[in-house]
Amino acid sequence: MKTYQMLIGGAWVDASDGGTFATSNPSTGEEWARVPEATAEDIDRAVRAAHTACYEGPWAQMTATERGHCLRRLADLLAENSEFFGEVETRDTGKMLKETRWQSKYIAEFLHFYAGAADKVHGETLPIDKPDMFVFTQREPLGVIAAVVPWNSQMFLTAVKIGPALAAGNTVVLKTSEFAPAVILEFGQLFAKAGIPDGVINIVTGHADPCGKVLTSHPLVSRISFTGGPVAAKHILRNSTNNFAEVSLELGGKSPFIVFDDADIESAVNGSVSGIFAASGQSCVAGSRLIVHEDIADAFLARMVKIANEAKIGDPMLDETEMGPLCTYGQLENIEQQVAKAVEQGGKVLCGGKRAEGQGSDMFYEPTIIDCPGPHLEIVDTELFGPVLSVLRFRTEAEALALANDTEHGLAAGIFTRDIARALRMSRSVRAGIVWVNTYRAVSPIAEFGGMKNSGYGRESGFQAIYDYTRPKTVWMNTSSEPLGSQFVAR
Repeated sequence: MKTYQMLIGGAWVDASDGGTFATSNPSTGEEWARVPEATAEDIDRAVRAAHTACYEGPWAQMTATERGHCLRRLADLLAENSEFFGEVETRDTGKMLKETRWQSKYIAEFLHFYAGAADKVHGETLPIDKPDMFVFTQREPLGVIAAVVPWNSQMFLTAVKIGPALAAGNTVVLKTSEFAPAVILEFGQLFAKAGIPDGVINIVTGHADPCGKVLTSHPLVSRISFTGGPVAAKHILRNSTNNFAEVSLELGGKSPFIVFDDADIESAVNGSVSGIFAASGQSCVAGSRLIVHEDIADAFLARMVKIANEAKIGDPMLDETEMGPLCTYGQLENIEQQVAKAVEQGGKVLCGGKRAEGQGSDMFYEPTIIDCPGPHLEIVDTELFGPVLSVLRFRTEAEALALANDTEHGLAAGIFTRDIARALRMSRSVRAGIVWVNTYRAVSPIAEFGGMKNSGYGRESGFQAIYDYTRPKTVWMNTSSEPLGSQFVAR
């Protein structure tokens, strides 16, 4: 069994009270590593280390170009070791190795993007309405960033948080999920090799209380970037009243995948299959609500059911495997309860609907498609974080739009149609932060992503993200050679 430590102030350390917790391999059910259980004192120490590094250490003296060099070296090291990081993440989460190793390599592109953008952030001069005044703004880092990531896409989400944060000159305390934190701790081994000074990035491991609570309410934290669920987000918002930290939230979704009768059926079927069954459905943007035109619904679903029934479920380390296990028992139990309730409410299970047998553990769940008689079923707007697709049928474009927007969520949406005018109308009217047309789950460091409604607010990725990690400072300079006049009468 491997033993990990946290990274605080450039040193690898145990929890101050020696506490640990185990992390398990979902494919086998076996515990394989132990991780520190951070105390409130550990979190305080990490935040103070980040604060010192931000304002007193060599990081504070680096130029933006030099910070970019650090990020570029980190990106190169990540790409060089992508196979290793993929293996660790797969062992800890059960995600497919062919996905995790590719993702680790592609994530390097996000760090390269922010490395190049680091010295492109600038202020502006203002045409002020007062004579003899030169006024300009400059962008300054916010300070200590609390970055909280979930387990399911932790390398990607770590990169989109630390990339712009470091490019802007901030320092970071990164809290991993209590589930599957190992790969982030391994990633931390690269920071010093990339030339990033001690304390600039700190990694802490633990549960919401006290770890997350102390971090997000700490008086020295200036910004909280959180990805997770709405229940935890509400706690974070309450915690932020202690420090008035800026907050951005990405909270998952129940994304509509809309297929019109003129769509390329093969493309739409493939998009829907990958949208819901890739990563075993454990994705914030999973296309878990299929909204399909009634004229093509039966044929469309027949093709999807055939693919789902033939999916190769098994060891995620093997390239021939197409679906691995779920990561946590909490997900599995919730899925079972919601599927049973959907059947009670009139839903028809077209395939799956139970745990997959004959695997190394009981964490595998069959790809499941449920034909729903209407949007009133609870499962239609409940994020399950698993391979379960809810299906609704429509006849008109207006009906499709109404079904798509009939949700508390608003992260992503997919639209499949050959009608470009319709695609533009729908993409404008669907209330979601990301809309894919005739594709799904595409990402890039150049493009922003984020949600609305119960899917949170704020955006990550893209150039604008760097500005979100800065604040403008306005500087007034009197250019007159004359002395300032006095507002008081001379005596």
